[in-house]
Amino acid sequence: MTNSTLPTANEAWGFYGATGAFADADAAWAIAFPAVLAATEGTAEGVRDFLDSRHGRHFADDVHNGIHAGLDLTAAIEAAIVRWMGWTINRETARKIAMPKGLPYLKGFVLYFSLQAQSA
Repeated sequence: MTNSTLPTANEAWGFYGATGAFADADAAWAIAFPAVLAATEGTAEGVRDFLDSRHGRHFADDVHNGIHAGLDLTAAIEAAIVRWMGWTINRETARKIAMPKGLPYLKGFVLYFSLQAQSA
């Protein structure tokens, strides 16, 4: 496993696909990937798989909301990271993804996808 920026494996959907509707998807990926990696201390594979997932699409929606509120792309991504790190995994989600209840939401999902990538 590496900790460098990996390209998307899902250009049509996930964060990359959803971001293309309101910003340059390549630029957004280049900003979001290392920022999420640093915030979560996950693996590059886990970050890529998170961003490529339906959760990544919802993360992109949050970034879009920040841009709509007047933030630039970098600030919108940072605001989304702060928001997602402020939420915590609840009991139901903890059971579904086998992550501890109370873990920051973003960190929990990146860790989940990191473990999935390791076991593949």
